[in-house]
Order: sequence, then C-alpha cells, then structure tokens
Amino acid sequence: MKGNATMKSNIGLPEHMQHAGGIARGAATSQWMTMLARLGYAAKGVVYLIVGVLAVQLVAGRGGETTDRKGALHTIYEQPFGKFLLAMIAIGLVCFALWCFIQTVFDTEGKGKSTKGILARLGYSGTGISYTLLAVGAIQLVVGTGSGGQSSTSSTQSWTGKLLQSGPGVALIILVGLIVLGIAASMFYCAYSAHFQNKLALQELKAQTRKWILSFGRFGYAAVGVVFSIIGLFLIIVVFRYDSSDAKGLDSALQVLLQQPFGSVLLAIVALGLMAYGAYSLIEARYRRIAGRQFSFQ
Repeated sequence: MKGNATMKSNIGLPEHMQHAGGIARGAATSQWMTMLARLGYAAKGVVYLIVGVLAVQLVAGRGGETTDRKGALHTIYEQPFGKFLLAMIAIGLVCFALWCFIQTVFDTEGKGKSTKGILARLGYSGTGISYTLLAVGAIQLVVGTGSGGQSSTSSTQSWTGKLLQSGPGVALIILVGLIVLGIAASMFYCAYSAHFQNKLALQELKAQTRKWILSFGRFGYAAVGVVFSIIGLFLIIVVFRYDSSDAKGLDSALQVLLQQPFGSVLLAIVALGLMAYGAYSLIEARYRRIAGRQFSFQ
C-alpha cells in the first residue's frame, strides 16, 4: 500500500524529480530523522522549562532581564559543564528546526493545500527559522564568538523600527501582528480541544498518567497563547503609536503581565504554564508519532 501511495504521488512528475522525491521521502521517514525530531522536541522542552523557571524568579523579584529563550541559553551556559550541555541543546535546536522545515515541505501534519493549510505550513517554516536563529545564538555562546543574540524584545523592536520607515513595512507589521494573534488563538483552541493528544502514542500508559499528560498540554498551550496574545497586541499598538519601543518580545511580555493588577499571581500562573509546556515537549520527544507514513510533495 505504501508503495502504491508513493507511486500515485509521483504521477505527472519528471523522472528525475520522482527520483529526488523518493530520496527525500526516504530521508523524512528514516529512523535517523525520527531520532533527530525527538531530540529536537527534547531540546525545545528544556528551553521552555528554563524560561518558566526564570519567570518564577521574576515573580520572586530576582532576574527579569533574561526571561526569554536567550536567557534560557545563558542559564544553561552558566551551569557546571555548561558548554557541553549547551552544545547538546544547540544540536537539538538544529534538529527541531530541520523537523519544522520537513513539516512544511512534506505536510507531515496533514494540513493540505487549502489557504488555511498553506498558512499553517508556512507557520512551521517561521518556527523553523526562529529555532535556527536560537541555535546559532547557542553555538555562538559555546564557541565564544557572541552573546547568544539579542533578547526577544530588542530583536522585535529592531525589525519593527526598520519597517516603520516605509509604507509597506507598516502593513507588514500589522500582518505579522495578526498572524501572531492567530497563533495565539490556535494555542487556546489546542488547550480547549486537546486534539494534540491524537499525535501521541499513549496506549501503553495508565489512564491517570494520560490525564496528567493531557493537563500538562492544555495548561502549556494556554500559557503560550497568553504570551503570544500580548506580543501580537503590542505589534498592532506599534503601528498606531508609530513607536517601535512599544514592541514586546517574550521577556517584556512577561513584564507586562507582572505590571497588571494581581500581576504576581498572573505571572506565576503563566510561568507554571510555560514549565508545563516544556514538560509536554519532553513528553512529545518520547511519545509523539513521527515516522510510519509516506510523505509527498504538496
């Protein structure tokens, strides 16, 4: 059956493209790629766990300037054997970025070729680019050629400042803001529907363990949704105020939460949610369904 599906997907393609597609599909479904994808989810989980811990420290009145993924890299670097640990994380981040690009090209999530599906697949590319840059920052720290890159807020303010200087750039900021808000909405939907559990192979686990995993996933997706909502809203505000200093990254989005009424409580909840999201990513590294189906160019 798999062979027939592969042949059908290649109908109409030149012979050399069929051959290239076969090689690519083989690589995408290989045990090596499965292992690399799992390593990527594990690295992502470690990063978000540390971001959550940094956010808890912010609630406690310690830190506050590095409560983003760059801060997580520095935290790893400062530990005993930090360079070695960070090198392993960098490899995992590269693996996760590669997996995101494979999700885009081979439509591993079954999003299809509709407008909604294409946008979702492009979102995987955006995630891949983001984690590629994070991996580069980690590598720079390991080899001593950089500081791990800009903080998320500094980076966001930099590119929004440049885009504000042109008319099309303003429209692009609005578009990015709407996309980020769309991502936030999808995160909230994931938390509500819990459809993410269909991507996990949990049959061998006890019912109570599955409930805990479901809770981690829902809590984590909701927390990430809150953070993306703040980032997206402030991107829109940048345009109306015409001031790039209003742009927020992950670190300053957490600061915004802290400044609200009952801010410490709100931030503590989101911080625990980010840790839950990290824990869920580690669970994905072990139980996510990755290999076992044939992918085709869409």
